[in-house]
Amino acid sequence: MDRLPRLTLPSPETPLQTLTPNTPSTSPPFTLTLSNPVSTTTPTLPNPDSTTTTTLSNPDSTTSITPPTPLSSSLKLRIHTEDVSRLFQKQKPRKAPGPDGVSPSCLKTCAEQLAPIFTRIFNRSLELCEVPSCFKRSTIIPVPKKPTITGLNDYRPIALTSVVMKSFERLVLAHLKDITGHQLDPLQFAYRANRSVDDAVNMGLHYILQHLDRPGTYARILFVDFSSAFNTIVPELLSSKLSQLSVSPATCQWITSFLTDRKQQVRLGEITSETRSLSTGAPQGCVLSPLLFSLYTNDCTSKNSTVKLLKFADDTTVIGLIQDGDESAYRQEVERLVLWCSQHNLELNTLKTVEMTVDFRRHPPTLPPLIMSDSPVSTVKIFKFLGTTISQDLKWETNINSILKKTQQRMYFLRQLGKYSLPQELLTQFYTAVIESVLCSSITVWYGAATKQDRSRLQRTVRAAERIIGAPLPSIQDLYLSRTRKRAGKIITDPSHPGHRLFDLLPSGRRYRSLQTKTTRHRNSFFPLAISLLNS
Repeated sequence: MDRLPRLTLPSPETPLQTLTPNTPSTSPPFTLTLSNPVSTTTPTLPNPDSTTTTTLSNPDSTTSITPPTPLSSSLKLRIHTEDVSRLFQKQKPRKAPGPDGVSPSCLKTCAEQLAPIFTRIFNRSLELCEVPSCFKRSTIIPVPKKPTITGLNDYRPIALTSVVMKSFERLVLAHLKDITGHQLDPLQFAYRANRSVDDAVNMGLHYILQHLDRPGTYARILFVDFSSAFNTIVPELLSSKLSQLSVSPATCQWITSFLTDRKQQVRLGEITSETRSLSTGAPQGCVLSPLLFSLYTNDCTSKNSTVKLLKFADDTTVIGLIQDGDESAYRQEVERLVLWCSQHNLELNTLKTVEMTVDFRRHPPTLPPLIMSDSPVSTVKIFKFLGTTISQDLKWETNINSILKKTQQRMYFLRQLGKYSLPQELLTQFYTAVIESVLCSSITVWYGAATKQDRSRLQRTVRAAERIIGAPLPSIQDLYLSRTRKRAGKIITDPSHPGHRLFDLLPSGRRYRSLQTKTTRHRNSFFPLAISLLNS
């Protein structure tokens, strides 16, 4: 407490403009600034039943302005002190402060004192449908996407924003989820409860394998890449889409304010750029940005049942289920996607957009290339899809080789720890967190179809760890079975999950209807195996 600056808190009866530490500081004071300054006198709000307009006098101006419509008339969201206090108490002290200099440790330690003050600030912001400018400042930290940097596109811009605003965003986020959750595209798997990358990959594989069970079929998979997708959101278009999803006009206006006139600067090492103001995009690092992007792309869907459009945030995959060589529906949906992106300011990266063909016919013909934005799309035989390496033959040796390479690198550290005679419990915890987590990465996707030889290679890693630790560890097979049952159980209890309909309970109420499969590769995929496990 002695290291924390004492804050001079205004009386709850007086307007809140500035929170200034009593102790000297090199940081600028924490100042709330609205483009329409609040008068120091309490305004008289208009009677909801009256058509008379009440004006709010600005002491610094000789003109009068019409106050914004208050929150209570058009928005049900109201921030409560206990919710703000709870979020402040959950702050992680080691996190970095934002540009305003307010640290998470300060909010956590002084949650009880600060919560009432910030509750009034948050509610006032919602009433005015405007976000204070100090809450919108951000420092952009370029984070490398890969070890070797060849250009600016190899950096991911992460925004370091106010921790106070992040708490505010979480409260608005919960409100938005309540309103829009049931209207989200079921094939959008990101930032949703009971969804993961495994679900996205498993659903995509199910569509493909089920289709390929029929004769004369093949699948074309387009892995779409966007250039800085989050940074291209147009606030006005987003506001229109939110209105269509039953979000109130006041909330739409508040979100538009949140996304416009954002002051930001870039910091790389000890070098900081000049401040710029942006009114496009949703900063990566803000709590609301992922959901806002999902809502922005919510109407980007396939209109044809033979073409599936899977989304995980900005990772978009188009799966064309082709029968008898008729690709017209697939190509039309790709053209619709290109047009939709053009209309919504999303830039397709045609250099990184690739296509894979899965064709198990005996004599597959050479297929005509796919054209996007006047450029032919490159074809690949192997692609890393949401963390899982998928090959054209739908075999998993390449993916398992990648997993084993990572685990062998980490086994070195386990051996070094074992030399120091550390307790078994500590070594087991290290193994579970660092090695087992890699071995079981997306295990429900690939383990069922893995060969006996590949399964043995994985289990050898577990046995080597057992010898170092001197204690038994769960086998890969047991981990796969338990995770498959757990994942299936969660899908069964979630009617909004696209895989829910595949778990059809028989009239007996004790077993599920088995899926019809004609090939071993389909039979060994997630959904048929999960149903078989539940029935056993």
